[in-house]
Amino acid sequence: MADWVADSGDNDGLPFVIIDKMNAKVLVFDKNWQLRGAAWALVGLARGDDSVPGIGTMPLTAITPDIRTTPAGRFVAGLGHDLGTRDVLWVDYQSAVSLHRVINTNPAERRLERIVSPVPADHRISYGCINVPAIFFDSVVDPTFKGTKGVVYILPEVKSMRTVFPAYYDVDSKSEPQAVSAIGP
Repeated sequence: MADWVADSGDNDGLPFVIIDKMNAKVLVFDKNWQLRGAAWALVGLARGDDSVPGIGTMPLTAITPDIRTTPAGRFVAGLGHDLGTRDVLWVDYQSAVSLHRVINTNPAERRLERIVSPVPADHRISYGCINVPAIFFDSVVDPTFKGTKGVVYILPEVKSMRTVFPAYYDVDSKSEPQAVSAIGP
């Protein structure tokens, strides 16, 4: 995916992020396609590639486990603030999906333990946002996106890559890759 972004210029000269939900990984690249860093991430509890319409205006108590998905697709993102004072990278503002530091307000969720687990299934816990370690956000995400917008590519887990990223396939392509991962086959 990163090679395609570089070859096609799909990032429009902006920094970009690839989020591999199936492997619970986030990769951040600068505008020159150089990898700035990679980290484990927490993603939506439910498998799926679409946000429920109107989810961005729903109270958290109304968001049931089955609709806690991280949407797949290409998003133009920028730094901003959540409803409080925390800075976040807004991925899809209307759906209230952002990439932010892991939040550990409910110890029963064990988010700090889950984010370092080598088991991808352990990383399924969020309401749809992408949680990363605080040090990764502060040392990689924030400086990469400071003063600029960027592009976030969230890889699908249910839909096909062709459906979510039709431009990924050039006209000479005859078939879709069997396994797609930001970190290799």
